[in-house]
Parts: sequence; structure tokens; C-alpha cells
Amino acid sequence: MWDHLVAEAPRFFTYWNLRFFVLAGLTTVALSFTGCILGGIAGLALGTVRLTRSKPLSPVRVIAILYTEIFRRVPFLVTLMLVFFAFQLSGVELPLFAIGAISVFLIASAFLAEIIRGGMLAVHRNQWDAAETMNFTLIQALRHVVLPQAWRIILPPAFGFFVLFIKDTALASQIGVVELTYAGKVLNNRGFSATLSFGTILVFYFIISYPLTRLGAYLEARLASTRNPRA
Repeated sequence: MWDHLVAEAPRFFTYWNLRFFVLAGLTTVALSFTGCILGGIAGLALGTVRLTRSKPLSPVRVIAILYTEIFRRVPFLVTLMLVFFAFQLSGVELPLFAIGAISVFLIASAFLAEIIRGGMLAVHRNQWDAAETMNFTLIQALRHVVLPQAWRIILPPAFGFFVLFIKDTALASQIGVVELTYAGKVLNNRGFSATLSFGTILVFYFIISYPLTRLGAYLEARLASTRNPRA
């Protein structure tokens, strides 16, 4: 087996194959970060809405709760297929990358909404009451009081989620998005060894994920805050 891999390696690790892997890796990164950054913005909005207590916003809160709970429980592959076929049935033609990014956004926004909401709830209630006493609006309270304290709690699990989600984007290959897993399938179908094809993918995923893992660990150690803040 090893003799076969050594003999096949020069034909496998060519400029064009490595270029194909690099471009597929960039697609994986772009898919992950586009969906997660936009998902983070939407997650902040969803988390904020769920913390409101205004009666006129009750219907919006219900929608936010339903959205968050549904997309946190539906598997990514199911969401991906639903989005893909929804656009097929509607007749709207979008690039496969855009369909994958929309699917990533739907899932990421739901999970990040809960991470962000949990971080904001970790800020002691007295801080919220103090902001209310000073006649801060909700946006002012979040900007000047809550988020400066909550981001220390939000960032570490958010980075952990990013690392996990980078690997989940491999499912986008099921609709033809040319990311890392798809690249491995293509080269394997061309007759190259599965060990070389998917082993190379493993290395690329490690190169992408490990720095984020270390950054998340650094943030968790650097920004660690007490789980039981004082009044």
C-alpha cells in the first residue's frame, strides 16, 4: 500500500491539483465566514428581540423564537436541500455558492442568536436596571452597558462554533459547491487514491481550523470572567 502511495504521489501533488485544493479551500473559508459573519449580525438582532419585554413586539419575539428553535434543530443537510429545491421551484437562478451561503446563514444565525442571548443574559440584572434608570433606550443600553461586558462571554463559544461549522460546510458538496470535500471527491473519481485525496483534505481542514481553535482558546483564557458576577 505504502509503495503504491509513494509511486502515485508525484502524479497527485502537481501544481494544478494543489491549485484546485487551494481554490476549494478558499471557497470553504468564504462560505463559512460569509455565512457566520452575516449570521452573527442577524443573531445579534434575534437575541436582542428575544430579550425585549414590550407587548407590541410580542409577534416579533414569537417569530424570533420559532426561527431560532427550528433552525437549531433541523440538520444542516436538510436545510441545504430545502433552500436548494426552494430556489429550483421558484425559478430563481442563483450560483450554488450563494445557495450554500444562504443555508449557512440560516443555521449560523440561529445558533449564534442563542450564544449572544446567553452572553447578554449573563450580565447581571442590576446593570440592565441601572441603564433603564438612566433612561437609556434598549440600543443605548446594549451599546454602552451590556455588550461591553457580554462580549467577553460571547466570543469564546462563538469561535468554537465557527470551527465546528467550517467542517459542517463540507455538506455543501452535496449540491455541487466546489469546496474541499467536493475537490477530494473529484480527484478520487479521477482514479487517485482515496488516502491521498481525502488525506490532503484533512490537512487543509487542519490548516484552516487549528488557528481558530488556538485563537478561541486564547480568548477564553484572556477574557475569562466569573460565571457568578456580583451585584
